[in-house]
Amino acid sequence: MKIIIEDIGPDEEEAVIIRCREVDESILQLVNGLKLKKEKLAVRQGEKILQIEPGDVYYFEAVDNRVFLYSDKNVYETRMKLYELERRFAGTDFFRVSKSVILNLAKVKNFCPGFNGRFEALMQNGERVGISRQYVPLLKNKLGL
Repeated sequence: MKIIIEDIGPDEEEAVIIRCREVDESILQLVNGLKLKKEKLAVRQGEKILQIEPGDVYYFEAVDNRVFLYSDKNVYETRMKLYELERRFAGTDFFRVSKSVILNLAKVKNFCPGFNGRFEALMQNGERVGISRQYVPLLKNKLGL
């Protein structure tokens, strides 16, 4: 594979051109990753409304009809529903691991088997997130195991 990077002028629009024989999973992940870099999520923290990059999110969790997202040290609330987030980040490192949690696989340090066929993800910030046994086979498939 050949990679070409060109400098452009300040008044020119940035563009990415992908030339390939077929569009496979790795190409789709690359495209979604590029789109993800340009996106921001509008979130609430108390009375403040902030914009954060999706790549800073460790996981999303639905609790009592509200959706929270967890970063390295902060917790934010979003108005989006979990299914909307799942759809928005399809094809990226975000992966549904239970009815109430979407996990950013890029922020996982390791996975450990748990009780009754469940798994547990140890996040880079030290938090532990449970993975429902229904999602374990899908996770293994996503990880290529």
